[in-house]
Amino acid sequence: MVNVDRRRFLTIAGGATAASMLTQSIERAAAIPAHRATGSLKDVEHIVVLMQENRSFEHYLGKLRGVRGFGDPHPAVLPSGKTVWSQSDGTREILPFHPTADDLGAQFLQGLDHTWKGGQQAFAKGVYDQWIPAKTPVTMAYLEREDASFHYALADAFTVCDAYYCSFIGNTDPNRYYLWSGWTGNDGKGGGPVLYNDELGYDWTTYPERLDKAGVSWKVYQDEGTGLDAAGYWGWTDDPYIGNYGDNSLLYFNTYRNAQPGDALYEKARRGTKARDGQDYFELLRADVQSGDLPQVSYIAAPEAFSEHSNWPTNYGAWYIAKVLDALTSNPEVWSKTALFITYDENDGFFDHLVPPHATNPQIPGRSTVSTDNEFYAGSLGDGAFGMGPRVPMFVVSPWSKGGWVSSETFDHTSIIRFMEERFGVVEPNITPWRRAVAGDLTSAFDFSKTEPAMPALPDTSAWKPFDDKRHPSYRPIAPAQGTMPSQEPGVRPARPTGYDLDVFERQARGAVSAEVINEGGLGAHLQARLLTPAGAPHAYTVGAGDSLTATWPVAGAYEVHLHGPNGFFRGYGGDSRSDRVAAGARRQGDGLSLLVTVTAPRGVEVVVEDAYAGAVPLAGGLATLDTTASSGWYDVTVAVPGTTWRRTFAGHLEDGDPSTSDPALGR
Repeated sequence: MVNVDRRRFLTIAGGATAASMLTQSIERAAAIPAHRATGSLKDVEHIVVLMQENRSFEHYLGKLRGVRGFGDPHPAVLPSGKTVWSQSDGTREILPFHPTADDLGAQFLQGLDHTWKGGQQAFAKGVYDQWIPAKTPVTMAYLEREDASFHYALADAFTVCDAYYCSFIGNTDPNRYYLWSGWTGNDGKGGGPVLYNDELGYDWTTYPERLDKAGVSWKVYQDEGTGLDAAGYWGWTDDPYIGNYGDNSLLYFNTYRNAQPGDALYEKARRGTKARDGQDYFELLRADVQSGDLPQVSYIAAPEAFSEHSNWPTNYGAWYIAKVLDALTSNPEVWSKTALFITYDENDGFFDHLVPPHATNPQIPGRSTVSTDNEFYAGSLGDGAFGMGPRVPMFVVSPWSKGGWVSSETFDHTSIIRFMEERFGVVEPNITPWRRAVAGDLTSAFDFSKTEPAMPALPDTSAWKPFDDKRHPSYRPIAPAQGTMPSQEPGVRPARPTGYDLDVFERQARGAVSAEVINEGGLGAHLQARLLTPAGAPHAYTVGAGDSLTATWPVAGAYEVHLHGPNGFFRGYGGDSRSDRVAAGARRQGDGLSLLVTVTAPRGVEVVVEDAYAGAVPLAGGLATLDTTASSGWYDVTVAVPGTTWRRTFAGHLEDGDPSTSDPALGR
């Protein structure tokens, strides 16, 4: 390990006032207008990807206003009968908690297990109740706005994706292989599948190779450390302030390892700055931006200290991201044509409450209308679904994504490749049919129309101070003996439209709850059924765009089944098969924002209908019409028979192709 004094840190950081200037980086980026020559994706001439390390969405942004965080009105329910946030260590339940240390964003918060084995244990075949045994109680620790001010400012100034998942249940390298090649060698060829950070040398084709063949320019911006070769361990060094932390995973493929100086792959993937000699981390990036030579596709890999991998502080990562923004905006003409994706390779071991989408497989019953080939690993390292893994933050930072929006379409790391596919026409065949059905292409996170949104006020970060550049012992927070569920920031934020249009129609079936799932939208969708009573294994369903399927769950006597889908879609079925006498359904009425609720009940049976946003809904002739305009298309309707256990719940969002707002229930 190389320890360097405070003076060196201040030199690296650009001066003692660097942290206080972070907000200026955001303001500068937000002030530059977009290039809107065509009003389409073609206006994007440069795509930049900065993939940081090891933070879950809820660990960073669970309290952020207007995202599906701690205020989710329909979280998954565990076999214990408690919500998914009530994770047990075997003796007590531990809720999300905010560590008590001062200036949490500057703390060296401990890292947690993030292996394939530990991830599969926490996932628990979709039950999702083994997080603490797999990860320790610190899995439930979260940050607030004051701890991650820069990240919250990014979300408030640009667009945050609250349904972006890492691709793989496990380590850094496999997740980065999804970013750079569409999978982790799932078909068993070329040295795959890779489930750990083995870095043995692989031979399947990467996406940058395809870009190169198609004549699309690309480059990796990184620091060389002590050498981008085996002797320099491909950029990962003992000094955390130099190198690339091994995050240029292209260097674990033999075509790049065998490349020679002068070869395209060598020049684009094995060159970098020389911070060991005092060169600025961002000199090469800044020079290409200022000269107008920024490639069409760029990848950035930070040194370890700035990667946000625990135990490195969040604030260090914020400084690095701000410097990237400074470099990219140093030429306003270039920035006006640039889309920057800032995301995280995996969640470390930090908890997130949304059960990730996953294909039906030998461990998880269900159905799929699309192929699920190459989505399940069976082998000596322990069977399990490759992914998706838990949610991670994704900030879409560009002149076309300003205004503090949320995008709630399902995405994962392959979505970044899909965005490049849409822009440059270079297809990645490694992406499986299931991923293509369930994960979008990120274009819906942008507004390419010729409008310029107003900017929100940004938080002040002038109180931030830089720290020394030494390694520090980990801060190990203690979960409180008696926890309380955190609340989410009140209010809503503007929401990008999504292409979801799901209907679920309950069908009469003896000894079962049966539902026909119809997907009339332009996006495929994953749904999970949780069989609470009688207790049963969760089921996974994938319905491709324009497809339908029937799901049937055997019941005998009392029952409760929950069906969870994308963007808050929820259906709840409760009752007793021996005495049920009522039926109910809900569907969009026409093309607008009205929901039609239908009820069939014997004469004399009282049925009540209530919407969580509008209150009581009058029922006449077995019909109730709910205008959701006031709640921006959101509905949360419960139909119940007082004095019985019979209940149906219908919740979700009616899309009309226009922007709306986030779910008002999230900030209550």
